[in-house]
Amino acid sequence: MNKNLSLEALEAPGTPAPPMRWAPVMVTALAMLMVTLELSLSSVTLPAIGSELDVGSAATKWVILAYALPTAALAIPLGRWVDHADARKVFLYAVTGVAISSVLAAAAPTFWLLVVARVLQGVLGAAVAAVYMPIVAASVPPERRGRALGYVATVMPLGAMAGTSIGGFVADGLGWRPVLLLKLPILVVVLWLGYRVLPRGEGALPRPDRALYSDTLILGGAVTALLLAFDRVEADAFALAAVLAVIAIGLGVWWTRLPSSRPILTLSRRPAFGLPLLGLLLLASYIGLTLFLLPFYVSDVVDGGPSMMGLALMFFVGAFAAGSPISGNLADRFPVRLVATAGAALSLAGTLLTLTLGPDAGVVDLAWRLALIGLGQSLFNVPNNTAILAATPPDMVGAGSGVSMTVRTLAFTVGPSLAALAYTLGGSGAGGFRAGVILIAVLQAAGLLAAVAARPARS
Repeated sequence: MNKNLSLEALEAPGTPAPPMRWAPVMVTALAMLMVTLELSLSSVTLPAIGSELDVGSAATKWVILAYALPTAALAIPLGRWVDHADARKVFLYAVTGVAISSVLAAAAPTFWLLVVARVLQGVLGAAVAAVYMPIVAASVPPERRGRALGYVATVMPLGAMAGTSIGGFVADGLGWRPVLLLKLPILVVVLWLGYRVLPRGEGALPRPDRALYSDTLILGGAVTALLLAFDRVEADAFALAAVLAVIAIGLGVWWTRLPSSRPILTLSRRPAFGLPLLGLLLLASYIGLTLFLLPFYVSDVVDGGPSMMGLALMFFVGAFAAGSPISGNLADRFPVRLVATAGAALSLAGTLLTLTLGPDAGVVDLAWRLALIGLGQSLFNVPNNTAILAATPPDMVGAGSGVSMTVRTLAFTVGPSLAALAYTLGGSGAGGFRAGVILIAVLQAAGLLAAVAARPARS
């Protein structure tokens, strides 16, 4: 008898629960940390890249976009492909590719070759993200998945915070190229551990079919156009943003007509899957507060510097990391809807409390409010992800993971763009800050309602 059971076998009625395997969970957590760390690590290198490769500050933004766009655009097509592939092979090849593309990016002699390498990194990062949920689902029985996802949610922010700090010191002392190589030792460890602990599957790497190519071109084009549209909103290029939005809508409608879209559309219409997904989209709008509104408020109203905002944000990250394992344990013990609703309510409360900030606000005033938001987000995200995984059919876990990642990426783009628009329409300064916070609070309140309305999937 093959002891490396497939996900379908694990979930089949009457099949005994598999033994707990934490090693694969921690390996995938480290791999996901390396994938998400790319954005924060590369952000500290932008000034040095612009100076050495002789490009302007606006152009250097493509170092970030070239990675983020394919990661979001390919998440769903790659997720569908992973559902028919050997997860172990996908993981090992993708992590190897991330390491090789990191070396290519660090060695790039020109800016556009750097951008091409970053696109390759984004594609391979999307493959790692697509295989993450299937490995967790195959390694941990349903009644322990909240705890597993909680551990992953703890590793990622702590590692990202440490990596960003180290990256800043390396960039100051050695330049930007060594920063892109910082993660190589950990990637080597991840590869070795993945080879040792991930269960060997019996599948292969299927050749991409016509449906995969269609999804990649049409759906990937729609997601890319939508992300670029919101990016242009932030740059006040509203006419171009409108054109890109029309292109995104057209491609999106076209994709819904394809036969390959039907399983994903059917899954998304199920309340047990669709409502947590909607809650994720709305609650993740907090990023507009932390990455746009508060930094501008500190700069324009409080007359503080980046160090003040950076110190306050550490409390957000710390609260998120500390709350995630607690949230995972609660999600395994109590109905996930109750835990997610409590987290959404805490996040909304923290957001509303930022309206009470005055022009003499200090680090402590910012810190405890951000800590409340971080704790609320951790209590919401882990059970919400657990609910999404529980509502996903066993043969669609990769696709469901891709949908979730795409929605999260859209939220992280839409939040700052809407906050910037509200800030501008509100007259900037304190008035613009209040307008932006009210908009974010309305979105979070709608997310809270989605969390309340969500019902768990039936067995």
